[in-house]
Amino acid sequence: MKVSSEFSKYAQHYGSYNVVQNMVADRLLLNVKSKPQTILDLGCGSGALVKRIDWEYKRFVGVDFAKGMLELHPKADNIECLFGDFNDDELFKELSHYKFDYILSASALQWADDLGAVFSSLQSFNAPFSFAIFTANTFKTLNETAGLEPLLRSSQEIEALAKEHLNSYAMEIVEYRLEFESTQEIFRYIKRSGVSGSRALLSYKETKRLMQEYPTNSLEFEVAFIYSR
Repeated sequence: MKVSSEFSKYAQHYGSYNVVQNMVADRLLLNVKSKPQTILDLGCGSGALVKRIDWEYKRFVGVDFAKGMLELHPKADNIECLFGDFNDDELFKELSHYKFDYILSASALQWADDLGAVFSSLQSFNAPFSFAIFTANTFKTLNETAGLEPLLRSSQEIEALAKEHLNSYAMEIVEYRLEFESTQEIFRYIKRSGVSGSRALLSYKETKRLMQEYPTNSLEFEVAFIYSR
């Protein structure tokens, strides 16, 4: 298992609180060596992946459980947006009627209730894949400073599930770090980026204390990239 690192300085002029997710989407597509024609994007959001695909394809199917995100997703004759939740078996029954020659998922599968079951369902499509999954070391310093348990699975847990449920894959761990001008900017980013999911991390009083005690001007993110060999 390879481990890499990337560092960036966060700046407001990016115009987005999805800086890391965009970096992840770029790296995920580097693992796609072919030019697949029928593509599934699980947890497609507002279309970070489809916007980055630079080859012509016949059909792109994006799935997300957030209708607001699907409304923002690019639309075209060869792009289909499906409302669905990968925690619901009914979604995979519906998708079984499709034939995909590549499966993508960027910055979404960390929210799977049963990641092993999702891996098994995706493996059943017999298509090459490339997944990016945030791990427990995301916000590591913040969690340790605040005394919080990690919200996400560790890279070791993810790898164990991949070994059990996926065939012929490679895994790479990439560590990202964003530097900020102030702790206030850090916590504004956390609130607006969506990386922490729906969990209310701390009360107002606890957040204020943490902002005073937070020992660095940066945030860490760790992502497991899992892709077909």
